[in-house]
Amino acid sequence: MAIVLGPNRYGKAETRLVRVSRDGDTHALVDLNVSVALSGDLAATHLTGDNSGVLPTDTMKNTVYAFAKEHGVGEPEAFALLLGRHFVATQEQVHTAKISIESFAWDRLGPHSFQKRGDHTRTTVVTVTADAVQVVSGVTGLVLLNSTDSEFHGFVEDRFTTLPPATDRILATAVDARWRHLGDDTDWGKSFTGALDALVRAFVGTYSYSLQQTLYAMGNEVLTARPEIAEVRLALPNKHHYLVDLSRFDLANDNEVFIAGDRPYGLIEGTVTRDDAPPALAEWWL
Repeated sequence: MAIVLGPNRYGKAETRLVRVSRDGDTHALVDLNVSVALSGDLAATHLTGDNSGVLPTDTMKNTVYAFAKEHGVGEPEAFALLLGRHFVATQEQVHTAKISIESFAWDRLGPHSFQKRGDHTRTTVVTVTADAVQVVSGVTGLVLLNSTDSEFHGFVEDRFTTLPPATDRILATAVDARWRHLGDDTDWGKSFTGALDALVRAFVGTYSYSLQQTLYAMGNEVLTARPEIAEVRLALPNKHHYLVDLSRFDLANDNEVFIAGDRPYGLIEGTVTRDDAPPALAEWWL
């Protein structure tokens, strides 16, 4: 039996970057968490400790900061493409560069004052090879809740089932969504805003008989609204809300007072895609 080295990569994870653009008295702020992962002809460092093909991860970190100064940052997809193409073009031994970015939003309070927005995080994962690129945008931690227009009944029951059917329940989730673009040249800011609006619009507008139904509606709305997107992948945790029993206090609870559950929770995951979408360059499940 032979033992061989399998797929591998290395890089610099979570380089924190804050870029201030000082255009007169009005400043702009970009706050990113940038991770770089490179793969290719790198077996020697694993097998013999030969580092002649290893670009130090410290160099990757410095490249992120230097590019932020030399080129600016702009939209995270554009910055990730710039970094990924640089590493593949300048390092012959590197065949694939994967750049992952978390973007933290700040709301403007004045010309040079900001307040950090905490309701969700924008994400970007760009994969670059010598011949192709793949751009995946997304959002994580987008908490949504419908206080009605949600049911759940008609499910399988066995001897371990205790969950009662529900005809009027709270539906809440923290959306973790990714969407793969058809190309690498689009208005990234407009595309992200449009996809985010579509996700929210579908959640609000869907009378839900299951969180699975809501997931499909959200993905379908994104693809309908944004022709530049090939497919959408979503992970929706079911943020359970349990009705509190107030009968011991001689009080009726008419679907008004709930316990917000923490864990365990149901987790619904799925993909909504165009039937003619080209295959992915690299795996990009959540």
